[in-house]
Amino acid sequence: MVESRICSFCGEPIEPGTGSMYVKKDGTTYNFCKNKCKKNLVELKRVPRTTRWTQAYAKETGRGRYTKRKAKTHTETGEE
Repeated sequence: MVESRICSFCGEPIEPGTGSMYVKKDGTTYNFCKNKCKKNLVELKRVPRTTRWTQAYAKETGRGRYTKRKAKTHTETGEE
């Protein structure tokens, strides 16, 4: 079975046979789904938490698909 990977910058799943891997001198490995993610993290040294289109930003700010929605409750108005 092929192991699925997650992009180190944007958090999206990477399909087998696609993407790229970057290895730093200290042995740390990063997996990237596209060149855009690699350039933002490695060359431009951006933090995923402050980049609006990443899942880390959505998770931290409570936006996007990570928002926990509350169940709608009916308030008592005296009507039946």
